[in-house]
Amino acid sequence: MIVSHMILKNWRNFQAVDVTLQERVFLVGPNASGKSNLLDAFRFLRDIAKDGGGLQKAVADRGRLPKIRCLSARRSSNVEIEIQLAESSLEPTKWKYAIGITQEKGGKRRPILVYEKVWTGDKLILERPDEQDNHDTQRLTQTHLEQINSNMPFREIAVFLTSIQYMHLVPQLLRYPDSFPGQEIPGDPFGKRFLENLAKTSDKTRSSRLNKIESALHDVVPQLKELSFIKDETGAPHLEAVYEHWRPKAGKQREDQFSDGTLRLIALLWSLQEGKSLLLLEEPELSLNAGIVSKLAPVISRLQRQTKRQVMLSTHSPDLLSDKGIGGEEVLILKPGAEGTEIKVASSMHEIKDLLEGGLSIADAVLPITNPQKALSSWGI
Repeated sequence: MIVSHMILKNWRNFQAVDVTLQERVFLVGPNASGKSNLLDAFRFLRDIAKDGGGLQKAVADRGRLPKIRCLSARRSSNVEIEIQLAESSLEPTKWKYAIGITQEKGGKRRPILVYEKVWTGDKLILERPDEQDNHDTQRLTQTHLEQINSNMPFREIAVFLTSIQYMHLVPQLLRYPDSFPGQEIPGDPFGKRFLENLAKTSDKTRSSRLNKIESALHDVVPQLKELSFIKDETGAPHLEAVYEHWRPKAGKQREDQFSDGTLRLIALLWSLQEGKSLLLLEEPELSLNAGIVSKLAPVISRLQRQTKRQVMLSTHSPDLLSDKGIGGEEVLILKPGAEGTEIKVASSMHEIKDLLEGGLSIADAVLPITNPQKALSSWGI
């Protein structure tokens, strides 16, 4: 199942968004245009739906409602999110979920529901506030999405949302997890416990995934011969690579010796094989050789055929976007303005559509209009 459509109102950078989404989505735009904040709208819904989450915690984790509300929003405007779910971009809408949130007046100034609605197909099956909410307004501090006693008629939505994965591996966290104490971030988005995740995976599944990753690494990591999962004498999990070497037993390395690019590529290829819900990626090209980056789009597409997993990623990379297989309908262009960031599908813009039909890649057709025109000019550069 995929998110086939999204509507946002007054969410962070965005005063109004209404876009159709494909199985692959590429977010392109200047720095601070809202690419991360757009991805966070999906994480926000996940955090509401998951165990130990809920509306109050999801908002509190983001610094209260005023931090979420768009700076361009009019005074006391509601924050609204709507998603449509379908089996694929070619299938009709299966589910639709929508919430509107405001801040209660006085008291604890908690976030409260203005509305919560659920449709199955075209049939509205939940509409709040309902009669019970009107008799007890405290109920509006919680969504039905987060309550197992209430979400049974549409639990498939909750299951999908709780399975959304965000991965932006920070190599230093993986290499030296004990050097970064403090509260763990739910979902481990930065890969601190990536090796523990591998350890929890069944032997058969882990072996199958690592074999595919090893095959990919043969092409891009010089002399790498074998990649395996091991546990040391204390039971701690490790990745170990064997390199072709003139000394027969001297070519082994563990993850703390891997390059940043190798670690990030391993995590990326693992994530693409893990799960069937939405996968969110931020700048997957970081630390990777340009030749590898240019192959990421077709690799994602190939693995999607196996997992049916929707992938949404942000990028600034001309190498990644140079793949001619990326269609204009897959690219969302973010354009900041005085009234917030506007989002347009690349294929809906006639000037870009003409360039793509003329044989140019997304990199050639789109990046020139998203790159800053006076970058660092004040430094005389």
